Amino acid sequence: MEEIKLNLPTPIESIHFRGHDFYLKRDDLISRDFSGNKARKLHYYLANDFPHIKRLVSYGSNQSNAMYSMSVLAKLRGWDFEYYTDHISDFLKKNPHGNYAKALENGMKISCHSEFISESKNKEILKQVQYDDGTLFINEGGRDKEASFGLEIMANEIIDWQTEKSIQKLNIFLPSGTGTTALFLQKYLKNNGIKVYTTPCVGDMAYLMKQFSLLEEDISFHPTIINSQKKWHFGKLYKEHYKIWLELQKSIDVVFDLLYDPIGWQVLLENLEKFRGAILYIHQGGLLGNESMLPRYERRFKDNNEDN
Repeated sequence: MEEIKLNLPTPIESIHFRGHDFYLKRDDLISRDFSGNKARKLHYYLANDFPHIKRLVSYGSNQSNAMYSMSVLAKLRGWDFEYYTDHISDFLKKNPHGNYAKALENGMKISCHSEFISESKNKEILKQVQYDDGTLFINEGGRDKEASFGLEIMANEIIDWQTEKSIQKLNIFLPSGTGTTALFLQKYLKNNGIKVYTTPCVGDMAYLMKQFSLLEEDISFHPTIINSQKKWHFGKLYKEHYKIWLELQKSIDVVFDLLYDPIGWQVLLENLEKFRGAILYIHQGGLLGNESMLPRYERRFKDNNEDN
């Protein structure tokens, strides 16, 4: 089996943005082939052997970072990879790009069935294949208890760095989809007095709390959720998102993802009064998704003369 090396521990840098000092954990540098926090969530499947598994099955959006990372995992392991999504546009079918194109190159077999990613009973249909015929099922976005393996390693990296830098009070901030990364970081960092904050990007606060509870019933381990002052629709183009993404790149010379990080940074900057002590922002990677998002933003906002 082909091997992949994760660059651990990932570095933590000091940055200055909009007059404030932050620390930035560069999980975007974890691997060329795995996407940031998806490498953390899937680390368990790299570190252990699964001789009985022949097929990996998952579901989600057709440009998901997790989809691409799972395609890499399946290719490395020699597994078939079957992925379900609710729709694929004619344009994407004719012009594959981003995560979708790379996952196809890795051998992904994708099927379009809206019922497979509904929020109710139809998810149970997919779950039934988890232990059948050598099939491994991974939830959307890698939201599984096995994700705790890689995220405990990440938490220990943060603890070691905090100790080395003699930082007395530390806050973690990151934007969330399923909230898996934020949840397990809080669980493993709580005993060190480190508080994890997050903001929902895909759904609302109720959705994120539900995702937390699916993995951990004890709410004392749940991260603190901060809502945005404005309602954002996931995947929709907003001029504010494009502007802060460009500003971050120019100011600190770091490229962020265009779906989650613009929301994350805006919510963080809107709520700095809530934090006491140092703030560590987690860069979760996902940059391959920019191949599909950036052209859309450039077509709409490049001249900087169009309103939202």
